[in-house]
Amino acid sequence: MPTDIPGRRDTRTEEQTPDAPAAPAAPVVPDTPEATAAPVVSGDAGVPGGTAARPAAPAVPHRAGRPGGPATPTRWPPSGGRPATGLPDRPPGAADATARPSRTGTEAPGATGRPSRASSGTARAAGVIAAAAVCQAALMVGLGLLITGPAARVWPLSSEDGVDDALERARTGTLDTVSSVVSEAGNTGTVVLGTVVSCLALLLIPRLPRLREAVFLAVAVSLQSLVFLVVTEAVDRTRPDVDRLDASPPTSSYTSGHTGAATALYAGLAVLVLHRAKGPWRRVVAALLLLLPLLVGLARAYRGMHHPTDVAGGLLNGGLSLLIVGRALLAGPHLPAPLPSGATRHPGTTRTTRGAPAGPGSGRTTVIHNPTVTDEAARDAVRGVLEQHGHHSVRFLETTADDPGEGPARDALREGAALVVVCGGDGTVRAVAEALAGTGTPLAVVPCGTGNLLARNLGLPLEPAKALSAALRGTPRRIDLGRVEGDGLPPAHFTVMSGAGLDAAMLEGTSDRAKATWGWPAYLVAGLRELRAPRTRLTLRLDGAPPLRRGARMVLVANAGTVQGGTALVPAARPDDGLLDLMILDPHGPAGWLTAVRSLLRRRPSPRTGGRTDTAPRPVEYFTFRRAEIHFEAPQPRELDGDPVAPGRRLTAEVVPGALTVLVPERGE
Repeated sequence: MPTDIPGRRDTRTEEQTPDAPAAPAAPVVPDTPEATAAPVVSGDAGVPGGTAARPAAPAVPHRAGRPGGPATPTRWPPSGGRPATGLPDRPPGAADATARPSRTGTEAPGATGRPSRASSGTARAAGVIAAAAVCQAALMVGLGLLITGPAARVWPLSSEDGVDDALERARTGTLDTVSSVVSEAGNTGTVVLGTVVSCLALLLIPRLPRLREAVFLAVAVSLQSLVFLVVTEAVDRTRPDVDRLDASPPTSSYTSGHTGAATALYAGLAVLVLHRAKGPWRRVVAALLLLLPLLVGLARAYRGMHHPTDVAGGLLNGGLSLLIVGRALLAGPHLPAPLPSGATRHPGTTRTTRGAPAGPGSGRTTVIHNPTVTDEAARDAVRGVLEQHGHHSVRFLETTADDPGEGPARDALREGAALVVVCGGDGTVRAVAEALAGTGTPLAVVPCGTGNLLARNLGLPLEPAKALSAALRGTPRRIDLGRVEGDGLPPAHFTVMSGAGLDAAMLEGTSDRAKATWGWPAYLVAGLRELRAPRTRLTLRLDGAPPLRRGARMVLVANAGTVQGGTALVPAARPDDGLLDLMILDPHGPAGWLTAVRSLLRRRPSPRTGGRTDTAPRPVEYFTFRRAEIHFEAPQPRELDGDPVAPGRRLTAEVVPGALTVLVPERGE
C-alpha cells in the first residue's frame, strides 16, 4: 500500500502531537475552540442538543438519561490548517466542514443545512414535467380545435376525406390481416404490458440502464395517456365516414391513442437503445422501433379509425411526451460544487469553469485498463473517443491480479501523464486513485465493472464510450477521499464507501461467475443469505467526542451515497464537502427490517419527532464526521469500494479533503 499523502497527521500519535500556530490560509477547522463545532449527531429524536452543532466542543450523541457532553476537541489537522496534500485550499464558498450542523437518521434534511439532492432533484423534475405537460395539453387541444374549426376547409385538411376513401378502396384480405396485427401493437393492453415488461427488464437484467431509464419510460407512456384523455374530452371529432374494421371506442377521433401510445413506448425504447446499448446493431434495432409507431398510425388510418391528421396528432403527442420526460429525467445527475472566484478553461470546451484545477494539458494520456472487462473492441472505442477530443499521444497500461492499478498509475505519473483514464470496476478505480491522491493529475473514469459506484455518483453515463466523452467535455473537480486502516488492514483510500458487517459479507459471498452472469443483482442474492448473520456490538468515537455504544448488523462509511439502481443509501453523503458520513444498520425482527427498508427508500433521513424521548435503538442511524474510530466486539468482514479485505475488530476512517481530481460532466450533459 502507498504511504499516506504528505503532510497528513499520524493518527496513532495524534494525542501527543503539540498544537501548532494556525496557518495564515483559511483553515478547514479554526484553532479557536469557539469555532470548533464538529458535527456529530444523535440517533434519537427529541434528545436535547442532538440537532445543532455546539459552539464550544463536539456535540456528544446520547440517549435520554445517558450522560454526555462536550469533550476536549481534537483539532483537524493538528497544525490548525487543512492537510498539506499539495492541492490548493478549499475554494471560497465551498461547503465548510466547521459550519455543518449535526444530523441524525431521524432528522429532516432542512434541519441539517444540507438538503437532500435526491429529493430536491426529484421535486424539480416533477415540477418541470407538470408544467411542460400543461403546455403540451394546451398545444394539442389548440391544434385539435384548429383542425376541426377554421382549418377544416383549408388544403391539405380539406382533402382528408379523399385519403380515407382511397385507403378503403385499397383494402385486401392480406392487408386487413396485417393491419390488424400491426394495430394491436398500439392497443392499450399491449402498450401497458410492454411498458411493465420493459421497466422490469431495465431494473433486473444486468448491465441495462437501471432505475432512471425505467422511470423515464413509464412516465413518458403515462404522460401521453393523460394528455390524450384531456384532448379527447376537449376536442370532439367524428371518425372517418368509411366502413370501419374495428369497433369504435367512445373517444374522439383526434388524436390517435394507438399511435400516441406506440410512439411513447417504442420510440422511448429506441432512445434507450441508442443511449445505452453498444455495437452497430443498436442503430438497426432503434430504426425498427421507430418504424413501429408509423406502421401503427398507417394501420389505424387504413382500418378507417382515424383521419391522417389524427395520426399526426398521435405522433406529436407521443413525441412531446418523450421530449419532456427525457429532458427532465435523463439529463443528470451532476456533482454540485460552488463556483469561487478565478476561472480556468478546460480543453475541448469553450465554457469557463471556476474553482477547478487546470484541465489536462497537451502531454501524454495514459489509459489504465482491466483486461478482464475491456476487450480489444472496448480499447479501440476508448482510443477513438480520446482522438476525437484531441488526445493523440495515448499509452495503454494493463492491470494484473497482483497490481490492480496502483503501479501502472505511478508509472504514468513518473512519465509525466497529463491525464489518466481508468477503465474498470470500482476496485480498479480505487487502486488508481491511491496513486493519484494529492497529485492534481486529472482522472477520467470509464465504468466497465459491476457496480461502477464512483461513475454513478459523478453523474457519468454507464456506457464506457459515452462516459469518457462526457468526462472529456466536462470539468476538473476535486473530490474527497476516505482513508481507512485497522488491525490487519494497512492504510488505504476509498473513493465511495467502506464498510463492515452485512455489506462486506455480501460482497465476499458473491462469486466472480455470478457477477459476470447476473451483474449487480447477484449481490442481492448473496445479501439474502447473510441476513441471518448475528449482530455485533461496537464502540464508536467520532472526532474525539466521548464514545458511543451501538449494536449493528452493518456499518457503512460513505464519501458518496448512491448505489446501484439509483438508490441513495446514504442520502446526505457528498464527495466534495470535506466530510464523511456513517450509516449504522441495526433492525430487529421483521418490523425493524420493514422500517429500515422504508427509511432507505425515502432517500432522506426521517423527520424528527420533537416529543420522542424513548431509548429504543433505531433501525438506521446516520452520523457525520471527519475522523471515526470503530471497535467491534468480534471480528467483522470488511470491504473497500466493493472489494473484500481482511476481517478485523477495528476500523479507523478519516476524510482526505479534495485529494482527487476527477473530470465531471457539464450540467445538462
